[in-house]
Amino acid sequence: MTKLFGTDGVRGIANIYPMTVEVAMQIGRAVAYIAKRKEYRHKILIGKDTRLSCYMLENALAAGICSMGVDVYLVGPVPTPGIAFITRDMRADAGIVISASHNPFQDNGIKIFSRKGYKLPDELEEKIEDIIFSRTIDSLRPTADDVGKAYRIEDVLGRYIVFLKKTFPDDLTLDGMKIAIDCANGATYKVAPTVFRELGAEVYPIHIYPNGTNINFNCGSQYTSDLQNLVKEKKAHIGIAFDGDGDRFIAVDENGNEISGDKIIAICANYMHKKNKLKNNAVVTTVMSNLGLTEMLNNLGIKHYKSQVGDRYVIADMLKYDVNLGGEDSGHIIFTDYHTTGDGILSALQLLSIMKETREPLSQLAKVMKTYPQKLINVEVREKKNLDEIKEISDAINKAEKELGESGRLLVRYSGTQMYCRVMVEAPTEKLADKITKNIASVIKEKLG
Repeated sequence: MTKLFGTDGVRGIANIYPMTVEVAMQIGRAVAYIAKRKEYRHKILIGKDTRLSCYMLENALAAGICSMGVDVYLVGPVPTPGIAFITRDMRADAGIVISASHNPFQDNGIKIFSRKGYKLPDELEEKIEDIIFSRTIDSLRPTADDVGKAYRIEDVLGRYIVFLKKTFPDDLTLDGMKIAIDCANGATYKVAPTVFRELGAEVYPIHIYPNGTNINFNCGSQYTSDLQNLVKEKKAHIGIAFDGDGDRFIAVDENGNEISGDKIIAICANYMHKKNKLKNNAVVTTVMSNLGLTEMLNNLGIKHYKSQVGDRYVIADMLKYDVNLGGEDSGHIIFTDYHTTGDGILSALQLLSIMKETREPLSQLAKVMKTYPQKLINVEVREKKNLDEIKEISDAINKAEKELGESGRLLVRYSGTQMYCRVMVEAPTEKLADKITKNIASVIKEKLG
């Protein structure tokens, strides 16, 4: 059977398989079929980011859902976590987001949330794939007044803004804070500036004019140079960079230095541990997390669980171990006391509340964790063969692991959403990390590039 879903929904170049209107319509039909639980009028929400291709995919999904007798509520551009919240808030049967997250504008994707606001587990994604490729629902076609209707609702952003502000402590404001934000010309361009301003901050927003093709283009959480310059220019207390769909963020301290997701998790874990707010005294991250975070958590006596890469796997382990803080170095951070998924704005508010309460600058808070030198190279590949079965690659990995010994770490894996093989090395020195990463990457490029 062909596989549609990767680590974060379906993703690819828009208008090329699998991101075609034909596949989107079939996904809409399959999700509607699974979502129908009882004999009553069902509803599914569809949100999107600011990509040009969202229009065609939105209509295809809506057509597929309506063709199964389920109503559609179109909410327009809204951050991915906003759809997770509104799905629960409106008691909808499912929520769908059209977005390729941090990818360039020509890509797009489809993410699906359950009625409880969680991303679908592997089993349900496999069930959707099976329904599509087995064509088991081809003959199910409601007629007359059993066909679904489509509605457009306008008040979603207001609801989401209220929800976000309620996660910030009632006894605090952002009065006196200067905050620079980069919205990546994406889904946060309206919500984020409003939230921070309404809490009292002086806000300096950039990349808030999406045109369909400029999302993530040299801006946002993966390209923070504009934000770093803005922080220094405005003498801001913090810079906050979101990705295209707003489910993650990266911070910049008052000196213009980038603060990674791992360091943000470290700051929050340290604070929550001291305040006895860290549930079961544990944190969940992924196998990609920096060794420095593990070291810091161990020194504080905090349990550290590591999931496979992907925020939905982090959340699954957080629920399994009953933990309320988890995330990824990429900036997906989950606070299950407030939400069911990673939320860039919500996470930034938690970091800001710590800054306000401790009255410490971000640069000082970030010293809680020492970062091991880390090098990451993404190697573009033609196909994703089993790396263990390619002798030259396997030999290069084994040689590197021996060289690192106990003083470093090596991780080689394929991207779940793009045609890349990621080579990540942590070592005692930048020079060693750089050398080993380049050696392995060159072998992979030679054999698979």
